[in-house]
Amino acid sequence: MSDDNTIRIPPGATGWGASTPPAPTVRHGYPLAVRDHGLATAISLLMQSLPYALARFGILLGCAVACIIWIVVAFGGAAWLGTHIAGAFGFVWLMLCLVGAGFIWGTILRYVLHLLACGHVAVLTELITRGQVGNGSESMLAYGRRVVTERFGEVNALYGLNLMVRGILAAFHRTLDWIGEVLPIPGLEGIASLANIILRAATRYLDKVILSYNLARADEEPWRGAREGMVYYAQNAVPILKTAVWIVILERMLTVVLWLLLLAPAAAITWMLPRAVHESAGIVTILVAAILAGPLRAAFLKPLFLIMMMVRFHALIENQPINQEWDARLAAISDKFRDLGTRAMAGFAGVPATPPHA
Repeated sequence: MSDDNTIRIPPGATGWGASTPPAPTVRHGYPLAVRDHGLATAISLLMQSLPYALARFGILLGCAVACIIWIVVAFGGAAWLGTHIAGAFGFVWLMLCLVGAGFIWGTILRYVLHLLACGHVAVLTELITRGQVGNGSESMLAYGRRVVTERFGEVNALYGLNLMVRGILAAFHRTLDWIGEVLPIPGLEGIASLANIILRAATRYLDKVILSYNLARADEEPWRGAREGMVYYAQNAVPILKTAVWIVILERMLTVVLWLLLLAPAAAITWMLPRAVHESAGIVTILVAAILAGPLRAAFLKPLFLIMMMVRFHALIENQPINQEWDARLAAISDKFRDLGTRAMAGFAGVPATPPHA
């Protein structure tokens, strides 16, 4: 590490200390039935776990419709109260609607989607490591619900762990000076915004990847698994970020294609609306297509990229020991990572660890 606290990785290495002799033992050990992290494999795994995508789509579509109704009620009600009673009443009504919507989305809905995503991760982990779900005697939804129920404490910890993981990785990413090496297009390495998009894509799914890592190892200590997962991410940052580049490209391309495909059904829905809407049919069609595209993108496209990242992670760390140099370097650059180590030791000793607040 140089004096400017910048971490540099030698060309061709998968992580710091790639030439260092590996530790004699690897703490984790589980089989892998899937090692290919390509789009075709991700689509196949998504189709095998389709009930979760459909459930997520149903919830998000219902939320999109509720959002439209909320906009009418909130702003329409505020305008009516402001016109017929007093402007202050309209303002208060709008604030109450905003607070209510924020509570429902930020507390209830996000948590429900988190539980659903954890169940999906449990099913995907089984498919990636064993090629099948459970012993075949229960449905995928039932299996995921059982795993989430049995590991409810870990699932709840993961809900709070998300921001902590992102904070640690943000500190790690600030030390990187080789992001240009993973960009496939010459001359783009200087575009900070593109680099940030790639780094966000790499970390967006890492909390779920860590859950998958713990499930694959049957480890019930989330803090230790989270610490190891981030060390493994740092050790394999170059190949993981290269996967993130293609995730960013695919996400943008498939989102545009999805929106274009939805323009035709959106136009049909627009013409089914009252005639007064037809005067602005073009704008309404675009908005309807966007409203439909949001749930579809979240339910089907994002899980594809989660699967790609999960498979890539599991394949990279197979038979790979923890590099203690990377553990020490992450501890040196992040207070939250050191705190995670304290929680891991407390959990290993059987002392309850307080869930993180950030």
